[in-house]
Amino acid sequence: MYELLKTDGAAKRGRLTTVHGTIETPVFMNVGTAAAIKGAVATTDLRGIGTQVELSNTYHLHVRPGDKVVKELGGLHKFMSWDRPILTDSGGFQVFSLAGLRKIKEEGVYFNSHIDGRKIFMGPEESMQIQSNLASTIAMAFDECPSSVADREYMEKSVDRTTRWLIRCKAEMERLNHLPDTLNPQQMLFGINQGGVYDDIRIRHAKEIAALDLDGYAVGGLAVGESHEEMYRILDAVVPYLPQDKPTYLMGVGTPENILEAVDRGVDFFDCVYPSRNGRHGHVYTNYGKLNLFNAKYELDTSPIEEGCQCPACRNYSRAYIRHLLKAKEMLGMRLCVLHNLYFYNKMMYEIRKAVGSGRYKEYKKEKIARMRQGGSSDL
Repeated sequence: MYELLKTDGAAKRGRLTTVHGTIETPVFMNVGTAAAIKGAVATTDLRGIGTQVELSNTYHLHVRPGDKVVKELGGLHKFMSWDRPILTDSGGFQVFSLAGLRKIKEEGVYFNSHIDGRKIFMGPEESMQIQSNLASTIAMAFDECPSSVADREYMEKSVDRTTRWLIRCKAEMERLNHLPDTLNPQQMLFGINQGGVYDDIRIRHAKEIAALDLDGYAVGGLAVGESHEEMYRILDAVVPYLPQDKPTYLMGVGTPENILEAVDRGVDFFDCVYPSRNGRHGHVYTNYGKLNLFNAKYELDTSPIEEGCQCPACRNYSRAYIRHLLKAKEMLGMRLCVLHNLYFYNKMMYEIRKAVGSGRYKEYKKEKIARMRQGGSSDL
């Protein structure tokens, strides 16, 4: 159940109650694609840095170790020793981005595994069955992820198919949640809005899926090549047509500045690989811009990544030491940078919730962006 606690302009402060605990929104979901955060970060670490939701991927877990294996081991929560909410992406994006050869038909998609080349079929029912086996808290509907630059005619047909697939996902999830051997009979379903950069297609699709009364709604197919301005324009157009009394999830986005702008447009769920991916390359986020710890100027720098930060890296280690670890290709360097970045994102979401709750979000956003831009980083 989602409770809208406060609005500040279009910004939302909400609370989603689930079978695996309460999610305070806006929230950033820490991405653990194959049931692990890249960078040697354990679920015990996630608890310590304020993670509310972990996100794993249906497709990746289906090909390895296999969703039936995970079910036999008690479901994803037990498998990875995580007792808080988990959202599983449907696999749709991976099917369309990883599969070089694929055939899209009304029943679903035929493609080859990127691991061993074996033939796989995935449609709405299969995606729901896999996610039911994983027993995640929130399952995402199986959708087609067309190119953002696809022509109007293709985009309309694709979106219509995504709607038909969503209806099938909803029916299959209801069936699965009533089976006696289902691990999580209270699994939630979020639908996905598509339509590329066509405002009218996006709005029409939002109206269609809003009528299905799902547990939450995502905006997909953004941050895939279009400009930030185009993304914000689409959010301005489409979010007002998604139910305000349900969670709104912007998939795969993004930089701290992207998140701050999207919150201002009514989005309250986010995920992105940036904090972990950048951390593995020695790029760390601070309130004064992004630092590259490989830079020689940090060789003798005894200060933490950011003064006052309470993450495990900043409480214990210097920039000089972490730089040494990175240069020596010691895994600890990568791990500390990822922990810092995830902590930074989670702390920022806490600040966002506080600002929306106190009715000063626009002021907070303006101050935060101005401060981060002082560092001159383009990746904010």
